[in-house]
Amino acid sequence: MTDTTTTTTGEAGPRPPLLKRLVRSRTARAVTAAGLVGVLLGAGTVAWRTDTLPFIAAPAPCWDTFDDALTERVFGDRETVAETQRLGNDPNSRTAVFGQCRITSYKDEEKARAAKQLTVQVRRPAGYGRQDVWPAEFLGADMVPLGPGLPGMVSPVRAWLALPESCTGRAGILSAPAMVDLATGDLALSGALPERDRKDRAALAQAVVAVTNGVLRELGCSGTYPAPVPDKLADLVGWQKAEPGAFCGVEGLSAPAAYSDSLGRVRVGPDGGAARTCEAGGRYPPGYLRLTTVVDPTLAQIFADEADYGGTRLDRTEGGPEGFGSINVTRGVYLAQCQTGEVAFVIERREAVSSVAGKGANLIRALLPKYVEAEAERIGCGPIRLELPKVLE
Repeated sequence: MTDTTTTTTGEAGPRPPLLKRLVRSRTARAVTAAGLVGVLLGAGTVAWRTDTLPFIAAPAPCWDTFDDALTERVFGDRETVAETQRLGNDPNSRTAVFGQCRITSYKDEEKARAAKQLTVQVRRPAGYGRQDVWPAEFLGADMVPLGPGLPGMVSPVRAWLALPESCTGRAGILSAPAMVDLATGDLALSGALPERDRKDRAALAQAVVAVTNGVLRELGCSGTYPAPVPDKLADLVGWQKAEPGAFCGVEGLSAPAAYSDSLGRVRVGPDGGAARTCEAGGRYPPGYLRLTTVVDPTLAQIFADEADYGGTRLDRTEGGPEGFGSINVTRGVYLAQCQTGEVAFVIERREAVSSVAGKGANLIRALLPKYVEAEAERIGCGPIRLELPKVLE
């Protein structure tokens, strides 16, 4: 079921009649047609003239979470329309839940030109192995940790926060945790305007926590997440020149010399969160190549299918932690059983990367073993030595 709500800001000048104010108010977001007719018949014209017309206020959008203040922080002083799907149980699982909410702001009262749209989803991401683009959308290098007590990440255009297993049940062996994620704007534009990005990122951080708490309330689960502190978020992640001998900030890792021009710039996400991602590219973002280390054991499971079936099987040499993985011409994934739990090491080529004279080695093959080895050492998981299949080139 979809509920449509419309909100708008007031206009300068004399106060309009109460009925007009109610329809335009963010607080009284929706009055059903039947309810409105009943109110008019019951109150009569006297109520209209004396501004005492009663009304029925619908819940705020997205499971009663987007109140006036949050709506204005995310969308500014614009008219908005919201559609909210009821939260439900996934028919394929006893523990998973799903739901979606969408809010659109408009540049004009006729709603002919949209200004901004925010999509909220409650789901268990499936990962690349099941053709899900969630990792590409929500594990970018511009994502930073939300803060203490908040198992999620945020960027100027994306945010996610995991729901507690005490509420949604434990994730399966090959599934990610249930979570709330928010998406707005173009991924390629993140980082273009720092001042706007800081404001947008702070608003998304506040929104994802508010919505997640609303989801918990809607599901009848106890407890709430603490409010984020936007001023304490990590710095915005910017592009910089790749450092020789420490590609993507990993000591001992170097990109093949034939790709030095194409991979001359990187942006590296901070440590301290569920994942750390580096994107590498040439003179203009977004990055052609992405290297991701997922240290959250439950979230690492999003890559389990790909590690098992994504290509030619990878084997480790004797010694070091247990693990498994796969490799193909565009992606390599390895899951290792580290001291802190499962960790996923992922390298993916998102676009074609040119090499000098077109004679560069396959990037995934050239980088994955060294990346896993160096990253495992950096995070205290090693030593890990991978044996590449001889059939792939």
